[in-house]
Amino acid sequence: MSSLSQLDQVKTTPWSGGRSPWSVEYGKIMMWFFLVSDAFTFSSLLIYYGAQRFSKFTWPDPDLVFQSIPGIADKGAPLVFVGIMTFILIMSSVTMVLAVEAGHRRSKKEVVWWMVATIIGGLMFLGCQAAEWTHLFHEGFGWGKIPTMETLHHLFTGEVSTVSALQFSNLFFTITGFHGFHVFSGVIINIIILCMTINGTFEKRGHYLMVEKVGLYWHFVDLVWVFVFTFFYLV
Repeated sequence: MSSLSQLDQVKTTPWSGGRSPWSVEYGKIMMWFFLVSDAFTFSSLLIYYGAQRFSKFTWPDPDLVFQSIPGIADKGAPLVFVGIMTFILIMSSVTMVLAVEAGHRRSKKEVVWWMVATIIGGLMFLGCQAAEWTHLFHEGFGWGKIPTMETLHHLFTGEVSTVSALQFSNLFFTITGFHGFHVFSGVIINIIILCMTINGTFEKRGHYLMVEKVGLYWHFVDLVWVFVFTFFYLV
């Protein structure tokens, strides 16, 4: 039996697109096209955030805004919680790498366990993000909403600007929400791939290329978070 399904084989007839210049399987190169287009979307959002951030004389200090650990400490731990979130997402990317590697060896059992670990990591990240959002909502932030002036005075190192605070709030929830939607979508797709693995779908096909394609998406989500983390929490 061929190692690739009929749909996955490189087409060589004159009317089927010819041979890929990089000899990359069709589904994988389509995933790359999608990720490039998605990268443009995230780039435009982050560039707009940067334009707003550096066009203002004052801006909420991330060390003051993100200094809580929801459920443990309301202040005094700047960037600790988001550091934990970042570590969880990076580790889920590592487990995805291990799932792809196991797929290359056609080790079904290992693919299942590493995919389960990746899904758990994604759910933990989403849970942390939900906790952070809940805390910020409690502080008074939201789409089109900002805290009271008394609270804002504790979030700026210089002059307080309600315009800057509103821009920060709107862009934070929009961009991190858009990224969170990608993580949620990735978790759902990973669950589907896990079920297909358990059912032996890829064993019947003779390859685990779908695990690798989904892995590309998951690594992209991880990479985007590095930029979101840098723009919102460090700059």
